[in-house]
Amino acid sequence: MKRSIPVRAVPADPNELAADDVAHDECGVLGISTPHGEGVAQLSFFGLFALQHRGQEAAGIAVSDGKRARVHKEPGLVSTVFTPEALAPLTGYHAIGHTRYSTTGSNAERNIQPFLVETMHGPLSVAHNGNLVNATTLRDELLHKGFGLTATSDTEVFTLMLAAAGGQTWQERIERTLPAWKGAFSLVILAADQVMAVRDPWGFRPLSVGRLPNGGHAVASETCALTTLGCVDIDEVRPGEMVTLRGAEIERTQVLAPQANGARCTFEFVYFSRPDSVWADKSVHHVRQQLGVELARESMVDADVVIPVPDSSIPAAIGFSTESGLPFNDGLIKNRYIGRTFIEPTQDIRERGVALKFNALTENLEGKRVIMIDDSLVRGTTAGPLVKLLRDAGAAEVHMRITCPPITHACHFGVDMGHDDDLMAARLSVAEMEAHIGADSLAFLSLDGMMRAVAGREAGADDGHCNACFTGDYPISVGDAQAKLAFEGVLN
Repeated sequence: MKRSIPVRAVPADPNELAADDVAHDECGVLGISTPHGEGVAQLSFFGLFALQHRGQEAAGIAVSDGKRARVHKEPGLVSTVFTPEALAPLTGYHAIGHTRYSTTGSNAERNIQPFLVETMHGPLSVAHNGNLVNATTLRDELLHKGFGLTATSDTEVFTLMLAAAGGQTWQERIERTLPAWKGAFSLVILAADQVMAVRDPWGFRPLSVGRLPNGGHAVASETCALTTLGCVDIDEVRPGEMVTLRGAEIERTQVLAPQANGARCTFEFVYFSRPDSVWADKSVHHVRQQLGVELARESMVDADVVIPVPDSSIPAAIGFSTESGLPFNDGLIKNRYIGRTFIEPTQDIRERGVALKFNALTENLEGKRVIMIDDSLVRGTTAGPLVKLLRDAGAAEVHMRITCPPITHACHFGVDMGHDDDLMAARLSVAEMEAHIGADSLAFLSLDGMMRAVAGREAGADDGHCNACFTGDYPISVGDAQAKLAFEGVLN
């Protein structure tokens, strides 16, 4: 098993440099099984490349040739981790991949996925999107049974529990182990001769499966990755379902009864998913446009132009513009390559903060009353500098509009929003936030307005979505949930 880890002399957090005020992407998972074993690593590379938006800390691919499995994983972006030299040894018929933003466990090398272990039943590799709220209990049980844990990620818990499970097949072992897992998980699992995918019964995180042009099959966090690979017959993996891929063969088994109401993460529509993805038979791009339409209906103000905070807010700004009749235009240009940098910034660069990530278009802003559309306001570190950037460019007024309700509670299901005390809306009223960021006005979309855009109806107990970060009403008890770095004291 080869893993090469680059030396980073001066680590620097790009979120600190760019003063990001976003809930960070959880992770992206991918699984591929081909009948001919031609280019499975290359297919995995392009599938992960399409999922890069879901995590930029690290990436990995594990491949099996029917007997042996190999893995390559490193910190960094997909395009830098997987050179032709890194992909060359990854030959086989079956593969899983992962692109990571850490949720449980730090971004240390030991937590990079997929995890690969040798078991008495052959190789086993696991990659995971989501978060177990009972990871502490399950981890303690493994320790008491004598297992040695080498990482601080709940994905290792999945892997070791499966490796120790009884049963004649991996499907039996998964089915026996699944009821113990409490929380959000979309899993891809690699054995010697197959790929399996499993989704929690609540359906928190997205997962879809499709048929490859060569007769094989692929499963991925988002449909955009499957369409990139040329898949057809794309279908959602149902909550509580297990899918087994063996080349041209596919087997689908409902191993856990889906929860009656479901708990799809609304934030997937608001921010996370790529706009060309489809989830629950809904175009993400269309839903975001509807978020803008609802926002215009609820919080219109006299203005001259509507601008987005690129990129995820562009569809919503188009929807706001269409509904309001105000012209849409670019006011901010985003440096899409800010990414992760290991160059230590000077103090002057640190103080410029948001200017590293955005530049204002003076000719579109000067003398204008501006409505600025953004998808969310999390910690409040970016909104103020963005308002100032527009004013410095000559905007006469800046009115900020947010396409979701105030985020008042932390997520425990795979989204890194920080703790409750980190959230601006948990500490301040809307009027106080408006004063803090220096906007002429600030308004959020209502919960009912958001759900009209997402689900076609107002919010309710049976709307099938998780809105806990807005309401504090968690679909699963989170009393056992741990902070992201709760296990870091165990390992250096």
